Amino acid sequence: MSERVFVYGTLTDAERASAVLDSFAYRGRATLSGLHRVEGTYPTLAPGGSVRGRLLVTPDIDALDRYEGVEDGLYVRVSVPVAGDDGASAETYVGDPDRLDAPAAWPGEGPFAERVRASVRDNDVVVSRPTAGGSFEDFDGYDGETETDATADHDTWNIE
Repeated sequence: MSERVFVYGTLTDAERASAVLDSFAYRGRATLSGLHRVEGTYPTLAPGGSVRGRLLVTPDIDALDRYEGVEDGLYVRVSVPVAGDDGASAETYVGDPDRLDAPAAWPGEGPFAERVRASVRDNDVVVSRPTAGGSFEDFDGYDGETETDATADHDTWNIE
C-alpha cells in the first residue's frame, strides 16, 4: 500500500527522492498549516505558521524512515490530516531541533516524539492542496513518468 507524504525539504527534489526511493510519484503542491520550516543542519519544522511543499506517494515508507533517521530519533514521522479528503492523512517528518542545531522549541514535557505528536494533534495541523483556479506557481509540473505531446491543445491553458 502506498503512503502519502508531505515533503518540504530535500525530498521535494525528484533527483534526491529517486536516490532514496525505488518507486514514488509527486501528487502536486501542498501547504502544511500549523507548522513552519526552520533551517538547521537539515530542514525541520517548528510550531506555528505554514510551509509549502509537495505531496509524494510511495509504497516504501520504510526507506523514508531510514533516510530520515527515525530509528535513531533524528526525525519523527507524524500523520497529519489532509483537508477536504474525508479521513485521509499524509505523513511528514519533523527533525529534533536539538540534534539539528535548529531554532525551534516544542511545547510540553517528555520525549521529543511525544511532544511533536501532541502538538500536531492539539493544534489543528493540516495539509491542504491548491484549489482549482490557483496560480501557475501551484502547478507541479511534469513528473517525468508520462510522455508529453509538444503540440498539445494550448486553448486548454488559454495560451495564444
